[in-house]
Amino acid sequence: MTEAPVLSVVVPMFDEEEVLPLFVARLRPVVDGLGVPYEVLVVDDGSQDRTPVLLQRERVSWPQLRVVRLRANAGHQAAISAGLARARGSYVVTIDADLQDPPELIAEMLRLAQDDGLDVVYAARSDRSTDTRFKRVTAKGYYDTMRRLGAHQSHAHAGDYRLMSRATVEAVNALPEHHRVLRLVVPQLGFPGGMVTYRREERPAGSSKYPLSKMVRLAVDSITGASIAPLRLATWLGLAGFVVAMLLLVYALVGYAVGLNVPGWTSTFVVVTTVGGIQLLCVGILGEYVGRMYTTMLGRPTYHVAHDTGEAVDTGP
Repeated sequence: MTEAPVLSVVVPMFDEEEVLPLFVARLRPVVDGLGVPYEVLVVDDGSQDRTPVLLQRERVSWPQLRVVRLRANAGHQAAISAGLARARGSYVVTIDADLQDPPELIAEMLRLAQDDGLDVVYAARSDRSTDTRFKRVTAKGYYDTMRRLGAHQSHAHAGDYRLMSRATVEAVNALPEHHRVLRLVVPQLGFPGGMVTYRREERPAGSSKYPLSKMVRLAVDSITGASIAPLRLATWLGLAGFVVAMLLLVYALVGYAVGLNVPGWTSTFVVVTTVGGIQLLCVGILGEYVGRMYTTMLGRPTYHVAHDTGEAVDTGP
């Protein structure tokens, strides 16, 4: 019987043929040097380049490497969820393959968790000077917004590089919600946690697979998944629009009573567009929540597994 791994390293990948050999060259010495049974579970998120071929080549000489290939690109968070659902280790580390997060930190994270009895160890970026100014500003705005909306447990500059105990992983896997953002979900569980810091590095090869559109989608999922504050905002905007409409009605009635000239099409246009804009904004916010409820009720899986070199094929939650 194969010995159960103490550590699982979950790595989501999408079109990373350029950086993959560099990532393997840095990760393998780290996990080999831990002195514990381990597995490296790479979730191939429907790559269209040579990533699947390179992974199979690596498996020839690296028996601890396990590949889970999704049938289609499901997104970064879904790929991580697929890895968490299949990881077998007592501790699970999630890390991206772009080498901006140093694999060498895994040993310190595992030691901290074991010595202090921690369920979660977060890796926070203490130095983001290698990121663009736009990236730093938007990241700061994202975490500040999340905390104002009630996600007080979230850690600033702690992304998806973390170590979790088996209890934490099982708690995450038991959550029924779709489109979950793990950097917010894991802290909200409230399990005992610690933190290590590191300097974010530059990507040594390839290009980012997280464009602005995916960043916006992540922000929307984070906001609608962590708080109902936007719904309250819609309520207040609707109330403000109603108050403004009533004031304008009083103004119009008074003007008519004293014989003042009624403003022309400009004022009408302003009123109509203002009220209409508020209504459309409120409908849009409500639509985001209704959409989440709809996808949850459908119960469709967020990813489909094509094959897993470690076990039989099935579909994810």
